[in-house]
Amino acid sequence: MPSTRERVLQAVADLLKTALPQAAHSRNEVKPQIIPAGGFVNVDDGDPGEPEVTLNPTTYIFSHEIPVEVAANGTRSLSAEARLDAMLQAIGTAVAADRTLGGLCDYLLVSAATTEPLTAEGAPVSRAALIGITAVYGTPDPLN
Repeated sequence: MPSTRERVLQAVADLLKTALPQAAHSRNEVKPQIIPAGGFVNVDDGDPGEPEVTLNPTTYIFSHEIPVEVAANGTRSLSAEARLDAMLQAIGTAVAADRTLGGLCDYLLVSAATTEPLTAEGAPVSRAALIGITAVYGTPDPLN
């Protein structure tokens, strides 16, 4: 059985696939040189950080910061900024609808996005954003 950490990461990736079904999804990958028409989402494993530990029973409580990179191209009818904004709103809505990932974690929250242009000469106008999704969860063993 996968560890709690791995199950949380997979659940976050699945949540984003549901929120943005048209986008190309990956995990721990670099941004592609060409952004697919439906956009791009990459979930990085991030850093679970140092846990708080409670005793009796021993529980390691992590506030795991999970970086998520999102990118979108502009189209004739919609700018790259508008498409990226719509993708970010879909992520926010999905997180708000399931803050415990079906009971897998205690709480899930998303940070504000930092954005950057991706446009190269001769390429479609593109924008990217980096957000952090923080999953708070407990486990009796930090490696399981």
